[in-house]
Amino acid sequence: MGLQPLEFSDCYLDSPWFRERVRAHEAELEKTNKFIKELLKDGKNLIAATKNLSAAQRKFAHSLRDFKFEFIGDAETDDERYIDASLHEFSNFLKNLEEQREILALSVTETLIKPLERFRKEQLGAVKEEKKKFDKETEKNYSLLEKHLNLSAKKKELQLQEADNQVEQNRKHFYELSLEYVCKLQEIQERKKFECVEPVLSFFQGLFTFYHQGYELAKDFNHYKMALQINIQNTRNRFEGTRSEVEELMNKIRRNPQEHKRANHFTMEGYLYVQEKRPAPFGSSWVKHYCTYRKETKKFTMIPFEHRSGGKAGDEELFILTYCTKRNTDTIDRRFCFDLEASDRPGVPVTMQAFSEEDRKLWMEALDGKEAVSAQLDKIGFTIIKKCISAVETRGINDQGLYRVVGVSSKVQRLLSLLMDAKTCNEVDLENSVDWEVKTITSAMKQYLRSLPEPLMTYELHGEFIVPAKSGSPESRVNAVHFLVHKLPEKNKEMLEILVKHLANVSKHAKRNLMTVANLGVVFGPTLMRPQEETVAAIMDLKFQNIVVEILIENHEKIFKTLPDATFPEPISMSVSPPNAPPRQSRRQGQRIKRPLAVYNLCLELDDADSHSSPREDTPTGSMDSLSSQSPTPAFPSSPPGLLDGNHLIMDSGDLAGWTTNLPGQSRPSMVSWMNAPSANPAATNTVPSTFFFSNPATGSDRAVESVAHRKARAVYPCEAEHSSELSFQIGAIFEDVQFSREPGWLEGTLNGKRGLIPQNYVQFL
Repeated sequence: MGLQPLEFSDCYLDSPWFRERVRAHEAELEKTNKFIKELLKDGKNLIAATKNLSAAQRKFAHSLRDFKFEFIGDAETDDERYIDASLHEFSNFLKNLEEQREILALSVTETLIKPLERFRKEQLGAVKEEKKKFDKETEKNYSLLEKHLNLSAKKKELQLQEADNQVEQNRKHFYELSLEYVCKLQEIQERKKFECVEPVLSFFQGLFTFYHQGYELAKDFNHYKMALQINIQNTRNRFEGTRSEVEELMNKIRRNPQEHKRANHFTMEGYLYVQEKRPAPFGSSWVKHYCTYRKETKKFTMIPFEHRSGGKAGDEELFILTYCTKRNTDTIDRRFCFDLEASDRPGVPVTMQAFSEEDRKLWMEALDGKEAVSAQLDKIGFTIIKKCISAVETRGINDQGLYRVVGVSSKVQRLLSLLMDAKTCNEVDLENSVDWEVKTITSAMKQYLRSLPEPLMTYELHGEFIVPAKSGSPESRVNAVHFLVHKLPEKNKEMLEILVKHLANVSKHAKRNLMTVANLGVVFGPTLMRPQEETVAAIMDLKFQNIVVEILIENHEKIFKTLPDATFPEPISMSVSPPNAPPRQSRRQGQRIKRPLAVYNLCLELDDADSHSSPREDTPTGSMDSLSSQSPTPAFPSSPPGLLDGNHLIMDSGDLAGWTTNLPGQSRPSMVSWMNAPSANPAATNTVPSTFFFSNPATGSDRAVESVAHRKARAVYPCEAEHSSELSFQIGAIFEDVQFSREPGWLEGTLNGKRGLIPQNYVQFL
């Protein structure tokens, strides 16, 4: 789990958890600042100390390898993962140059040192200044607020109004500063990925230019550089789009904070001052608490929290609310007060003070509650979509930028109003009339889909569609989306089928209209899918919506014309993300595994001469630039569902019930880490028993069990061999004479008369 997004609506609540998330972001930026500072120091030493060049290179490589970017949200795109892994990759390149002592070009200062210094000074330095202002304004705001709340209600009305205006003005200033600080924190978290990596990439390009002896390595680096540049550009493009969305959301919340409160299980939450009564001589005191209320359960919680004492929270107090009444100033010498009574303390009300009259009204209104209503998919929509699709395919299937070029807003609205009117819909001729341009028709169709009260792929399944796009092999992603499409309501599925079939036809004309599968995913991802709640986290998932649409377009025949496999389980990623697979280990000392070049082309047209590799046989024509089809298959897939439990592998045998094997890297790294129950009759299969150790997690004790070394196994994932000693296979392949290899994480087996190595967690023993 990476850094949690900082929601702008939380700036107005200023809750303890919001402060914790802000501190986490600040700590991450401080770590980045230290990293860049160390990297700059190492880079300067590399230029100056030619006699100690090899030692400086190793230190520089060590700094790169140990640092890892944190990300916002719960998953990264493939591009972001490659960028995160790039520092480790740079370290590997640098290690191969230890014995080559050539003088680095003077351009290193311009390509590496200055950009990093500029980023550290202009970006990280700006954040530090914003932090100082934020901390200072926090102290000022809450000090002034407490002083204001202590004003007697008996003072003149003019004095009270002046005091109210002063507090409100100061509070608005504090909220403005808080919003800007939160926006800056998240912007710098996203910006640093390419701002830090790009200078390092430029440095490596210059470095290999001056090494004739490293010519072969330089060619390999150039191959990797091309992929990384595309990853960086894709990430930069997404950053620009995400930043504009975030700024728009921030401005919307700034204009009307109350209309953009985050949806959560609390009916109301915020700060209240609670009156704590003391013995008669000492009167009473007012202590600030962060309070939450749930209408369904009538549960009211209070947590004392003081911003000025380091943000330390006290013990939580919970009670069941029985009633709430407003307190007038004639009964208490404070404004904005109301009483609550708990079920376990009848007749003993708790007096609370809100920040303002508006705040008190919100609390009172929250106790009443409201219900929202939702509309259904309009039946006339099928007629509209079919008419628009027919017109587009008849008149403009080859138009460049189809669906990306937007029509004039007034014309689009006029056309849409005619189509949505049952009286005029059939009279509108889109195929033969010159009154309606193709871009007007496409814009009207997109506008209609976006105006539905619920997206075509529904709020309910939105999260489930997003999850398989974040992980898994291409095949598992397709299977998961196939399964989920058939869970859609019948009308939604029928409409989606009509639209996706049309988009697949549009992508077939990509050479003329330039609308590749990836470009169509960018256009229709936010149109067909959107979360019910508009948050920063939801904006971060926009990139995964595009991937889902790409999968639909590339596999529309399978998804809509066939039923999902009846044996296909509920995707494991719908509830719990599968564990990350371990990297494939290289068996040749010093040999670096080549990684496939994944080309993600969102808007870029490449000449035929620039393409050096042909698409794989199983890649649909015209989808080479698709994120969904070009994600490289991981060397090791996720473990089979249901077999992993934490850090242990659960055995099937009743004899081993409750016992689990230790995974590699645990207390017995040399023992077996994946195996089904041992055979009840080893002699019957002509096998050699072996002893394995199992640990009981409940007692911590170990137990020795004899198991079978020679077994049959079935492939549960496909695999393509990377070396001649490995076997290639598809799902369902049966291996004979399977036994454990000397290499950790590998098995030896025979398939179709050929013997070779098999990744251990690709198979299940029979």
